[in-house]
Amino acid sequence: MQVTETLSQGLKREFQVVLPAAELEERLTSELATLKDKVRLNGFRPGKVPVAHLRKVYGKSVMADVVQNAVNEANRKIVDENGLRLALEPQVRFPENKDEVEQALAAKADLAFKIALEVLPSFELADLSDVSVRRPVAEVADADLQEALERMAAQNRPFAAKPAEAGAETGDRIIVDFTGRIEGEEFQGGKGEGIQVELGSGSFIPGFEEQLLGAKAGESRQVKVAFPPNYGAAHLAGKDAEFDVAVKEVQAPGEVKIDDELAKGFGMESLDKLKDAARAAIKRDYDTHSRRKLKKELLDALDAKYTFELPQTLVEQEFAAVWSQVEADLKNANKTFADENTTEDEARTEYRRIAERRVRLGLVLAQAGDKADIKVTDDEVNQALVERVRQYPGQERQVWDYYKKNPQALAEIRAPLFEEKVVDHVLAQVKVVDEPVSKEKLFSDDEDEAKTPDAAPAPKSSKKG
Repeated sequence: MQVTETLSQGLKREFQVVLPAAELEERLTSELATLKDKVRLNGFRPGKVPVAHLRKVYGKSVMADVVQNAVNEANRKIVDENGLRLALEPQVRFPENKDEVEQALAAKADLAFKIALEVLPSFELADLSDVSVRRPVAEVADADLQEALERMAAQNRPFAAKPAEAGAETGDRIIVDFTGRIEGEEFQGGKGEGIQVELGSGSFIPGFEEQLLGAKAGESRQVKVAFPPNYGAAHLAGKDAEFDVAVKEVQAPGEVKIDDELAKGFGMESLDKLKDAARAAIKRDYDTHSRRKLKKELLDALDAKYTFELPQTLVEQEFAAVWSQVEADLKNANKTFADENTTEDEARTEYRRIAERRVRLGLVLAQAGDKADIKVTDDEVNQALVERVRQYPGQERQVWDYYKKNPQALAEIRAPLFEEKVVDHVLAQVKVVDEPVSKEKLFSDDEDEAKTPDAAPAPKSSKKG
């Protein structure tokens, strides 16, 4: 096997690999000789099948394995001998001339192919001693706690049946059966029995609850609505529908009480215990947003510290993922780029910049993690997987098996764990200043933050654990 570098331009490399016909013949003969003791063919005793006959029967399939093994060997040789760190898997290009390939596969001519690859850039980690980042800190106010308790009480308040002659009012709960039709035909998911509808909650399609105001137990109504253009079920989005609704019962809400009985309904011993739990839950939510803002400020600081050439294959891959999400979001919201006060070209430029930022930060965090020997244990991955599985009640086994049998999917769970560990490591190198803020300030700018995602996952070849 002869390997010759034919291109070294920036991060791009290309190599010409030549397998002489004699070597192809030798490799093929060796594989067939190994196969001789394994196959069973009618008319031949075990181990006595002539190699020439094996070649006639299995020659093409065995030669395909020979070529694949040679490609893998060439890839390893190129990477090991040149000390390369790959951005993505190498791309192999065989000759376009079919006759040339057929001759080589018959071991009657040399096989020449090209291997193109892109390597990761080399850069030094920056000194971060001059970096200062802010951590917004918001305390849980008594008013926020009271609001949470009132919301919990409202969600668990009792309802009692109203007199038969009483019509449904905003805040009442009605029990209904309904059948929905589009253009006179029933549709999947359009039928329900014993469904609770809280009037004024906005839980149903716009217009559905409003048309049931004043309804009485035993009454039937026809409700006409239009599914929103961005409705989750694509086959219903934007469609006009009619629902035949039978009102079974009208219930009035009872008094909302915040007391020990409410606490017991949530599995707490007393109202004080419920308050402690609610305050802790709110604080966790605040801390999550605080961490998000702190991390974004840190990533902004890192982005300003580094300038190096990026592997364009990684950038294109990341841009494709980001752009696909942009198009899906616009479609779901039934919007155009003009609605967002931009053009497609301007949006592409902006999101390509975001893709480049993500790749750059992904490489920086990967190198920082490698240098610090940061690893994610299998136990940590399993714990995160358990949390993911819990999001799919009733499908736990299927989801668990999917991730366990799909290394790429499992890597998607490992990657953010690695990133968060590296972020903690980097935060220890900078000055973190706590900044007291209001709840409103803490939760502001969420939309802008979502537009600039975190670092892209680092290439596997550059991270440990």
